[in-house]
Amino acid sequence: MVIFALHDLVKNPPYCNMHFISCRNLLIYMSPTLQKKVFILLLFGLKMEGYLFLGSSENPLPIIQNLKVVDKKWKIFKNLEAKRLVRFDAFSLPVLIDKKNNHLPSLREEASTNMQTNLADAVNETLLNNLNVLVICIDENNHVVKFYGDTTKFLLQKNFNSNLIDLLPRPLAVAFNALSTKSLKTNKNYTTKGIIVKHKLKKIKINLSVSPLIVKNSNQKLLMVTLCEDKVPMQINAENTTYDEKIYLDEYTLNIEEENKNLKEKLNSTYLQLDASNENMQSFNEELLSANEEMQSTNEEMQSVNEELHTLNADYQLKNKELLEVNDDLNNYFRSNINGQLFVNKDLLLMKFSPGTVKQINLLPSDIGRPISNISTNIKFETIIDDIKNVIKNGGFVTKEIETENGKWYQIMTMPYLQQSTKSPIGAIITFNDITELKNTQIDLDKKNERLLRINADLDNFVNVTSHDLLGPLGNIELSIGVMNRVNNIDPKLNKYLDIINDSVKKFRSLITDIATIAKVENDIKSDQVVDLNELIDNVEWSLTDKISASKATIIRNLEVGEIKFYRKNMRSILYNLISNGIKFRGTEIPIVNIKTYIDKDNIVLTVKDNGKGIPKKELNKIFKMYGRVDNEIEGHGVGLYLIKKIIETAKGSIVVESEPDNGTTFTIQIKQE
Repeated sequence: MVIFALHDLVKNPPYCNMHFISCRNLLIYMSPTLQKKVFILLLFGLKMEGYLFLGSSENPLPIIQNLKVVDKKWKIFKNLEAKRLVRFDAFSLPVLIDKKNNHLPSLREEASTNMQTNLADAVNETLLNNLNVLVICIDENNHVVKFYGDTTKFLLQKNFNSNLIDLLPRPLAVAFNALSTKSLKTNKNYTTKGIIVKHKLKKIKINLSVSPLIVKNSNQKLLMVTLCEDKVPMQINAENTTYDEKIYLDEYTLNIEEENKNLKEKLNSTYLQLDASNENMQSFNEELLSANEEMQSTNEEMQSVNEELHTLNADYQLKNKELLEVNDDLNNYFRSNINGQLFVNKDLLLMKFSPGTVKQINLLPSDIGRPISNISTNIKFETIIDDIKNVIKNGGFVTKEIETENGKWYQIMTMPYLQQSTKSPIGAIITFNDITELKNTQIDLDKKNERLLRINADLDNFVNVTSHDLLGPLGNIELSIGVMNRVNNIDPKLNKYLDIINDSVKKFRSLITDIATIAKVENDIKSDQVVDLNELIDNVEWSLTDKISASKATIIRNLEVGEIKFYRKNMRSILYNLISNGIKFRGTEIPIVNIKTYIDKDNIVLTVKDNGKGIPKKELNKIFKMYGRVDNEIEGHGVGLYLIKKIIETAKGSIVVESEPDNGTTFTIQIKQE
């Protein structure tokens, strides 16, 4: 059997005759004074040869002389003390502790303080034992606060008693009563000699001294009682008198008579108070009688109220019957409603739900009354709480389409629950409508629409690229026709045909320009086509052979990524325009175009860098606009870079330009690879 009981080590009496006491890792949290007190109580509770089990960091130094070490490592000790003597350490009160220092000391300061306290106690014990003197500190009620010296020679061995008069032999108690009374009144020292008491079957003479004890920063009246044999010298300042038992008995009698007189005066005042209390009680009884009469009349009124309540109960029973019928109608409506519905009050507590709601939310009848936030759901709806609060606060409706974890779609409508009397929201109704089939149809339509938009974008890009690429050969034709027009020895019969060719070329250029202006790139262009960049650059160099030869340009490749998923014609148009611009807008040096590719996270980066004339910073935003030209003296229409940006943005990429005058231009293109 194990008995569990609440026990205060410091305040409650100790247990007795224990075979085993375990007190582990508790005393390390107590002050040294309190530890000493608890150790003495533990020693008192142990039976002879009983065992004490302490924690690894605890040492029973105050009682180690009464213990045998059984296991030093595990702190197991055996009690060697057969007879329990009174130890006032167990009853010392912390009244003399200086409370000025409220700060927490450091470990070193605490260790130093503990050592000084133990050293002072050891010095006092040794000095008083050598002088054969017992010094006892008591309060004004004769209760022992602390003692120094051996108590067995001068005091009666009574446990659980801290009153000094009860612990002193009769002659000492009589003398102490007289001296302590005078010392408290006059605040002076008093001493008497030669008090004869019995100790171990022989009589000894004891000197008794009582002195006021002054403690700094304490308002409590304390006395210091000194007991020693007649051979010990007395205090110099004490009033020395030889003990006369008759004188002290007379004085003891006078003190008792004075106490008796004071008690009689207190008793008389108590009688007067009791008489006043009796008069008050009599008036209270009269008030109670009148209250009883009022209660009687109230009972008669309650009887009439009960009759009225019977009538009201009959009306309520009729109303309850009607309410049951309404509840039946409501329950049948819930049962027939395949769409789920939740009823929530203003505190967001679930009030009612329809059977169809169980498909979306894990609900049980026991969930009614629980907060809606504590109920798990199968839907990805994180804003349900905010929507309910919004509807309750502002009214109106909130409609959202939510996907469940199993792939179904529901239209969730949150509306206010209105009170009929006030027309104000007192809750919310959440309705779940299954729109899975409608949502799937909508998704299919969106996919088809997206494919159509891509086809349309491809057509637009094709028109733009084609119209732009045709302008190059067309320019060559115009140049050739111009040369032929300046030749004088042409057959006159050919002039008619030259005029026709000139008109056709002008119309062709106008048509291409109109097509390039009208075409817009609006949608994604995604393709699984893998483009070989080396092959594409070879193709562009072949197309620009004349320009490269004329300018002695150099094309440098540094391709960490050789292949890229992109629309081939669009990538060719990008490279063609950037390389041709690097040659066309050359500076004083021979053109050098550096093409580089590398991977940055999920993107492929393409850079085209030249050493040409460069672009002023204020003109950088202009180059990507339709017909946005910086240098009008060089051939071109200002459409190439506009088309490049459209193509890249359609493919969800980005293009950035960096340039300074006379330091060339760098185009950086990022293309996301899926």
